[in-house]
Amino acid sequence: MPAAAPAWDPQQYLHHTDHRTRPFHELLARVPVLPGEGPRIADIGCGPGNVTTLLTHRWPAARVTGFDNSPQMLEAARAYAGPTPGGGHLDFRAADAAHWAPDETYDLIVANAALQWVEGHAQRFPEWLAHLAPGGTFAFQVPGNHTAPSHVLLAELCASPKWRTRLGGAADRRVLIHEPEEYFQQLSCLGCETDVWETTYLHHLQGPDPVLEWTKGTALRPVLTVLGDDRAAREAFLAEYAELLRTAYPAGPHGTVFPFRRIFVVARKDGAAA
Repeated sequence: MPAAAPAWDPQQYLHHTDHRTRPFHELLARVPVLPGEGPRIADIGCGPGNVTTLLTHRWPAARVTGFDNSPQMLEAARAYAGPTPGGGHLDFRAADAAHWAPDETYDLIVANAALQWVEGHAQRFPEWLAHLAPGGTFAFQVPGNHTAPSHVLLAELCASPKWRTRLGGAADRRVLIHEPEEYFQQLSCLGCETDVWETTYLHHLQGPDPVLEWTKGTALRPVLTVLGDDRAAREAFLAEYAELLRTAYPAGPHGTVFPFRRIFVVARKDGAAA
């Protein structure tokens, strides 16, 4: 059974927004000067738009378009649309990163915690780079925590005898990301000056079952989508998963520590005109 396309919940995703936003700040800090005075920017997988607005803070005169395939996320994001204080403009459009083909030239193409959902995303790099201006940048970050207990336990629970018939697709543990060196080699071979690094954050979470609440916004979305309106099944699954997470991530006297690895890539296109 194929995995269901996850239905997104913008409000749930925005829990722990400070933790989720920090990697994007650190990604943007490494983006070099862009070639355009009023740069054209695309944000692939923009989600609810709160992070996309940070692009207009860094480049006030930029014309920024956020793309996402979730109607729920786009509805939330459009609250930010319109002219920006620095003379730029922000808008949002429906598009699937797996098939998005730029129809204009961009100075920056960015993706924040989105490409891990896109099978074969590295195959899209040549076309995206072809639509970057000379000296433009392609920058993204993806979670690299597929071997963490949060993900392993989720997959094992989905594949258990009790749940595998119903959640077999949601238990699909194909790793859609590449390791840092692979991204470096791919983009360097495409002629980019490439900067790749990784960071493991130790998120300090508060409240009851905080890792469960985190995963409800991301990794759990396919499972919650499959269970849909079956409240009894949903609550039973969450109770089992929460118990596993409490053992894997025990609460301490000051909260729960949740290690989270992320991979960052900044690739600058050759500045010479084609």
